[in-house]
Order: sequence, then C-alpha cells, then structure tokens
Amino acid sequence: MDHIDIKMLRILQEDGRITISELSQKLALSRPSVTERLYRLQEKGIIEKFSAMVSPEAVGRNLSVMIELNELKQSPVEVEKVLEKEPGILECHRATGHVHYYVKAAFRGMDDLQVLVENLLPYCNTRTSILLKTPIKKDVILPMEES
Repeated sequence: MDHIDIKMLRILQEDGRITISELSQKLALSRPSVTERLYRLQEKGIIEKFSAMVSPEAVGRNLSVMIELNELKQSPVEVEKVLEKEPGILECHRATGHVHYYVKAAFRGMDDLQVLVENLLPYCNTRTSILLKTPIKKDVILPMEES
C-alpha cells in the first residue's frame, strides 16, 4: 500500500458516497487507475465493505451499554450463537484475561437491557456499564506509521 492508497482510504472513510470521478480528481489520477486501486484494496480485504453509519439515538436506541461477560457456563461457540441473535448488540469482542467478551449494545430503554441480561444468565455472568458519552470516536482507520 502506497501513499496514494492511504490517501484514498482517508477520503473514502470521510465520504463513502464520493463518486469515482470526484475521487480521481482528488487523487490526481485517471478514473481507470482509481477503479483499479479500489478493486485491489477490496480484494486484499483492506476495504471490507461500503455501508451507511446510523446513529443509534436517531433510531430510538438511547441507552448505550458495555457488557462484560465472564465465567462462561457454556462453550464460546454456544455463547456466540446466542449473542449473534440478540438485536440490541452492536459489537462483540472476544478477549483474553478475566473477561471473556466485551459487548457493546444499544437499547430503547432499561426493559430491553433487562431482557438481554436475563437471556444471557444461563450462559455466563454479566457486568454492565451504561455509556454516558463517546468523547473519542475514530471513523478513519489508516496504517500505523513506522517509528
């Protein structure tokens, strides 16, 4: 990946709806060159997909939480199957250490959170933290510079 690919990644993450023509102008490359680079980044798995970012609050999910799952009572495979089916879950991260999973979820309110916690009780112990705000959220991900 060269500096042009990195610049392309930044532009696409800031504006995923940019046209190939606009992107080619910003990169000072021909449209075929931009298209070729774009396909190569997708084939390498650097660009996973294009999608819309939706605000949970804007769709009525005003309660954001982080849930720690530990002391699994079932296998990780079984726990992950249950988590996959839960509509309030936004992210799930398997981890090392005393916490097996970190789950980020967003709900309409406490009743929805209670349902999820009760659904998880046969599978693991939970500890829930309500998220007050997200002071740092990075939407642009680029390669780390070498030191």
